Amino acid sequence: MTSLITRRTLLATGLATGAAATVTSLTVPARAAGVAPTPTMRGGSNNYLPGAPIVDRIGGGGFWMTGTVRRAGDGAPLEGQRIQIWAHTTEGHEREPHSHGATLTDANGAFRLEMPQIVPAFGQPHGHLAYDSGDFKTVFLRPIMPSASDKTLAVHFVLEPV
Repeated sequence: MTSLITRRTLLATGLATGAAATVTSLTVPARAAGVAPTPTMRGGSNNYLPGAPIVDRIGGGGFWMTGTVRRAGDGAPLEGQRIQIWAHTTEGHEREPHSHGATLTDANGAFRLEMPQIVPAFGQPHGHLAYDSGDFKTVFLRPIMPSASDKTLAVHFVLEPV
């Protein structure tokens, strides 16, 4: 027996297959791939001073360091996490204690700290940030700014439990 495939049969078969695939994909539960932890950046710990005080502002201000802190895996925001910030600024070198300060994250895992304008060190305008509180693995970051004239730098941490 020979099979006769008409355009109508082909179209009907294709539509039925597509509908079945759509129903199957809608009934399979969604699975989160997970949020990977932030790796420590090379050079991030340069001039780090353990225990920098929590401050309202570093120096005279004018530049905002902002960001978020979330938990690896589920991406939940982490409140009350200590983030230390330091940089080479218009008011001092990154190795000087007065160029360092720390802040805590809010209920949404967000932080922000005002500091003097960051200026290039070794030809690059960059900041240093560290999570170093102990509940999660320590992470040092050294993000480079797109331009030395930028007035903000946003940095995001995803922390892995110890």
